[in-house]
Amino acid sequence: MSLALFDLDNTLLAGDSDYEWGRFLVELGVVDPETYRQKNREFFDQYRAGTLDIHAFCRFSFAPLAAHPLESLQDWRARFIDERIRPLLAPGARDLLQHHRARGDTLVIITATNRFVTEPIARLLEVEHLLATEPEFHDGSYTGELAGIPCFQHGKVQRLEQWLQAHPELDLEDSWFYSDSHNDLPLLERVARPVAVDPDEDLAAAARARDWPRISLRG
Repeated sequence: MSLALFDLDNTLLAGDSDYEWGRFLVELGVVDPETYRQKNREFFDQYRAGTLDIHAFCRFSFAPLAAHPLESLQDWRARFIDERIRPLLAPGARDLLQHHRARGDTLVIITATNRFVTEPIARLLEVEHLLATEPEFHDGSYTGELAGIPCFQHGKVQRLEQWLQAHPELDLEDSWFYSDSHNDLPLLERVARPVAVDPDEDLAAAARARDWPRISLRG
């Protein structure tokens, strides 16, 4: 049984769910529109440049989770999935996932985006296992704080290692990881079969230098 790992944003999705969730909150009018729009864009640009302070971003992105009742958040999220995420599913994503299911592989989505946003996306894609950045949840509501290691850059490796300790039947031998982002180089370098998917410029250059396969899920 092999392990097939998938980044989510700009890999299985033809867009970024974290950034789009921020835009959606602005359009709902539940955050300060000018300030939140500007900060959301700044953090997104920092992510793409590889300079993101993940802890600062978590404080920013978790604040609306702490500021609103869980029922409202869940209602907004359901609309978000239907209106914004379904149209962003990369055309080749389901076929790639099904290819690995047919091989008998264990499928895992591993993403820096938080669990509140990504858990229903994993269900939509019928992927049982999800490793995501965890917003702290206590007594029925979000606190606005980060729980554990953020699932970002080297943190993805750490989170995966923790998960593998709980799944001793699995390891990284003959493992796959599909990603678009140079932020995922630490994990891409750990797996047996790294694959660059619609890669950003830095990852495309790294993939060429290392002779990693490059594919597109958008055609």
